[in-house]
Amino acid sequence: MSDQTNFSPLRRRLLLALGATPGLLGAPLPAIGKTRERQPVVVVTSYNDEVFSRFEAAFEKAHPQYRLQLVWRMPHDALPYLRQPQQGGADMYWSASPRTFAALAAEGAWQPLGIERSGLPENIGKARLADADGLYTATEMAGYGFILNPGALAKLGLAVPQDWTDLTAPAWAGQLVMPIPSRVGFAPVMVDILLQAYGWEKGWAVWSAIAGNAGSLMDRGSTFVTDEVASGRRALGLSIDFFAVAAIANGAPLRFAYPAHSGINPAHLAITKSASNPAGARAFAQFVLAANGGQKIITHREIHKLPVRPAVYRDLPADYFNPFAAAEKGVFDYDGDLTRQRLGLLSALFEQMLIRQHDELTALWQRLHHAEAAGKNVGAARKLLESPLISAAEADDPALQRPFRNQLEGAEPGAAGAIEQRWRERSQANRAAAERLLQQMGA
Repeated sequence: MSDQTNFSPLRRRLLLALGATPGLLGAPLPAIGKTRERQPVVVVTSYNDEVFSRFEAAFEKAHPQYRLQLVWRMPHDALPYLRQPQQGGADMYWSASPRTFAALAAEGAWQPLGIERSGLPENIGKARLADADGLYTATEMAGYGFILNPGALAKLGLAVPQDWTDLTAPAWAGQLVMPIPSRVGFAPVMVDILLQAYGWEKGWAVWSAIAGNAGSLMDRGSTFVTDEVASGRRALGLSIDFFAVAAIANGAPLRFAYPAHSGINPAHLAITKSASNPAGARAFAQFVLAANGGQKIITHREIHKLPVRPAVYRDLPADYFNPFAAAEKGVFDYDGDLTRQRLGLLSALFEQMLIRQHDELTALWQRLHHAEAAGKNVGAARKLLESPLISAAEADDPALQRPFRNQLEGAEPGAAGAIEQRWRERSQANRAAAERLLQQMGA
């Protein structure tokens, strides 16, 4: 690593400090030592310092005329940051937040990437990797599925689930940890994967039964699922692969399984309309997508993301998951563009139906399973617990979606509005009616 790169931690600390001062967020830092002649490339990103520093060292070695400057922003903070005058001085945005990229594209915030794309596919399954207008592109992927504790599964006599519906079985009661979609950035897409895979009615039925088996709910904090499963407190967690990979790299007794129906959570990269160094930004974009550059870096054992360049998988170990091979079997038939506008609404609906009074929901599902095992007819009670609070047509109504569209990944949920209050009341009424039916049959 060059002596210039040794200043990187200092540059990052200074940029993070400047982030608290409007108007200074994009200001260039004073030159330090030999950095005086190097052109800055200001990157707004949610990647942590450990990941970013690997890219920084390799890129600056390959392109010594540039130096990377990190401005760290989570997706919900990045949106207002990039809406500032001159877009806060940012040259580019690099993060896993598809809705932020789409929203800013609609506002004219990006300029054409203008990079070489040979060997880079436009899609994986039904998921788009590159913006149709050439304004942003995916740089890596994470896949949805199950974090498993093999030892815990063996003790419980549970097989590795093949798909989401397997997790509705009574044997999984109390053994699942599930993210809360309104508070965990990757989770809204997870909700929608099932709704697309099984249809609106069945999708919500599956989610209700899974929530009924959840012994823990994941709030913010990326290690919560892995901690719960690695400790043996729960046997399985619903998550994305790189959380499991990071824990495994640190010695956790875990494995990750991809279900028959999955989806991807892509990170994208875009160059801002106001970029002061568009040439440097394009050089970094090209580096991130290069087979021997960024695409190789993300396969490091401590990062273990999924490259978007298919040729890279030829040189990876046989057990390294290949999403392009899985897509040929229909695993990635989830179409994120199709229903992206409803993700905020789905999170709010999920909150009122399955998160509020979660203890009451789990108790009702356990009683229903016991009654069903005893041969009692629980169809009416099951329908009350499984039925969604609104129809698919209502969920796709732009007017109903509008109040929830700004609820981006990781943002603090606002106070429940009138719509959510109605959903809450309806959900409470359904649970109360189900409880009466179960009580009547002695369950």
